[in-house]
Amino acid sequence: MKKLFLNQDIKSVRAFAILLMLSPLLSFGQTETLSLQKAIELAQSRNRDLRIDSINMHKAKQQTAITRGLLMPNISLTGQFQHYFQKPVFFGLNGNTSNSEKIGYARFGGEDIGAAQISLVQPIYNSGTKHEIERRKLLEKQSQLSFRQREVDVVAQVKQNYVQLLVLNERLKLQKESIVRNQKALNDSRSLLAQGRALRVDTLRAYTSVKNLEPDVLRLNYALQISQQQLRNLLGDVSETNYVLSDSLELNSDESIPAEEGTYKLSIQQRPDLQILTLNKEINDKEIDLYKSARLPVVSFISQYQIQTQTNQFRFGNAAYPPVFFAGVQFSIPIFSGNQNVNKIALGKIERQQADVIYNNAQEQLKTEVKQVLASLVETSERIKTQQNVSETAELSYSITKYRYEKGVASRLELIDSEFALTAAKSNYLEAVYDYLSSKIELDRITGNVKDQL
Repeated sequence: MKKLFLNQDIKSVRAFAILLMLSPLLSFGQTETLSLQKAIELAQSRNRDLRIDSINMHKAKQQTAITRGLLMPNISLTGQFQHYFQKPVFFGLNGNTSNSEKIGYARFGGEDIGAAQISLVQPIYNSGTKHEIERRKLLEKQSQLSFRQREVDVVAQVKQNYVQLLVLNERLKLQKESIVRNQKALNDSRSLLAQGRALRVDTLRAYTSVKNLEPDVLRLNYALQISQQQLRNLLGDVSETNYVLSDSLELNSDESIPAEEGTYKLSIQQRPDLQILTLNKEINDKEIDLYKSARLPVVSFISQYQIQTQTNQFRFGNAAYPPVFFAGVQFSIPIFSGNQNVNKIALGKIERQQADVIYNNAQEQLKTEVKQVLASLVETSERIKTQQNVSETAELSYSITKYRYEKGVASRLELIDSEFALTAAKSNYLEAVYDYLSSKIELDRITGNVKDQL
């Protein structure tokens, strides 16, 4: 029974070791080396959300061009043909009879009537068109700022995903190293058990330690696959490319944490979403001007050249074509529109007040965000120093305990505890590094920075 248990353990551990060796080969698709700079460049050129916002920029530009056309002349050419089965009727030509109230009429003219005319309308004064063009220009600028904000968000997501992949790879490496150490301890326990120099409980404890680590490896492998898919989505990659990251987790010890006031001012100046809120106030002002201009007159220059003719039995070749030409000025003065303009102006003022409140609220929220991210940077930088020291101490402690165990001074339980402490210390250090880099990425996002460095 004891021998059967050991054989099953050996087969299970060997199978899992083979799985660990083959795990990098289980991913499908081609493999490509990817640096952070290249990842950001690919996202900026192929990300689908950025492409959508880029199309919105072109749409806004085209809308501005359409609005500008309202100031240009409108020229049209029209023509018509009519065939009368009964000639047109004209009333009042024969006069009224004394004993009848009927109005006399007569029929004359041609059965076939044709006409062609070319018309010109040139706007001279239209205050509404001017304000609409200015509003469209602001909307065009707004679409550009929306694209920039999307770019800031996408770059931050790429950085975050890249760091996550680096940390997951390091965690997986750390977990495999722990399995190797525990596997060696298991083999030693089995050897000592076979020699009668150790207890069976030591072997069971070592076996349990190995088995407890296996699910974490599986979980990390699945997390890597999901992060790879997220990265492909950010880069606009529709293939099953498996990216091998060329950058590493490096911390710049000389880097200082910026001041809160300077970071806040920089965010106000650079963040596209805050600039959009400022622009919204200008757009509301232009809309109010547009509503006010609806009460002003519209003046246009009009001109028309017309040729018409009448004939019978479609004899247009023998018909006369007398021209008619005129030019003049046309104006339209709004008098009453059911108080729509007054209500629209009132609505525009309300929306302007709302835009002020939204902007002020965004400023206050920004202060909180800046304070939080800077506090996180300070906390995580201190935690990194502490965890680095703890990791070095745990590694030294494990080396000493392992040496003492090999000399028969320390117990198996002490070795397992020191190995667990070493793995936990390194894992906590990786977590501190990840939190620090995440805070730096968030700081770049808050300040509207799209640089390709961590």
